[in-house]
Order: sequence, then structure tokens, then C-alpha cells
Amino acid sequence: MKAIAEKKKAKNIGEYIIYMYQMEDLLRAYQFNMQEVKQFVISHYPISEEEKDDTFEWFAGLADSMAKEDVKNIGHLKSVQQMVDLLAKFHWQLLKTDNTYFNIYQKAKPHIIQMVLEAGENSPGNEIQICLNAVYGLLLAKLRGREIPQDMVSATDVFGDVLSYLNWAYFEGLQNKAREN
Repeated sequence: MKAIAEKKKAKNIGEYIIYMYQMEDLLRAYQFNMQEVKQFVISHYPISEEEKDDTFEWFAGLADSMAKEDVKNIGHLKSVQQMVDLLAKFHWQLLKTDNTYFNIYQKAKPHIIQMVLEAGENSPGNEIQICLNAVYGLLLAKLRGREIPQDMVSATDVFGDVLSYLNWAYFEGLQNKAREN
């Protein structure tokens, strides 16, 4: 699981964020009982005993961080939220400088506005957070076998386009910085 998170972080920031949301929720589902996480989750992964020990330590570290950051019941780890904030920063930059991104965003904008209105006072405010929450919500609904309204599927499709372009821009920016150095 640690290896999966590292691969996602290295290749797709949006997927990494959503994966980490899943890991936070997994710990919450087991009420941070690390022995149950070990018994019912880690032990079933087809990895070596050494990797299982590393995975246990990784989960224990996540649980410890969640406790220290007071996000055991709700919220997300600061390190994960910083990635959301980074994507939001790219979002605002690209809206001003990239016509392709602007056009992609225009398709998502009505859905974002609708979700802000539906959320009312509980709206996360950050448009990228809204996109991530919707994609994660769709994933959870599918996992639970719930029927998903077509407008939600349409919204998450265009949110996925926004997140994909942001991911591309993020890694393109890293490559350009590496070339400059």
C-alpha cells in the first residue's frame, strides 16, 4: 500500500490524493485498531512478510499523523491537503495562461457551481477540492453498489478531465524545472 501510494504520487497527483483519502477512511473504518488493520487488511496482500511489516509501519505512521493533526474523525492529512492546494494553485495559474485548460474548465464550471450550491455552508470552497470530492464520492458509491445519477457521472467525467490536465501540467512543470537545472 505504501508502494502504491508512492507510485501514484510519482505519476498522478489526483489519484494519489484519492488513494490517500481511501487509506484515511480505511483507518477510520477500523477505528485506528492497528491489529485489525494488520489482520484484516495487510495480511491479505500478496506481498512478502518484510513488505507487510513495512506496510504496517506505514499505516501506523498515518494513524499517528492523523491523531497528531486531529483528523481522526474528519478531514485529511496536511501533507495530502498540501497536494490539493498545489493543484489549486496550478488551476488558478492555468486559467490565466492556458487556453486549453480554460476550455476544459469551462465544461466543469457549471457542475462545480451546482455542487457549491448543493453543499451550501459545507462547500469546501476550493474548486479542485470539489472535483476531488466528487470523484472520490463516485468511487465510494460504486464500491457500495449504489446507483449513480447520470448528472453525477457527467460531472465526474469533466472533473476527471480537469484533474488529468492539472496532473499533466504539474509533471510538465517539474520536467521543465529539471531541464533548467
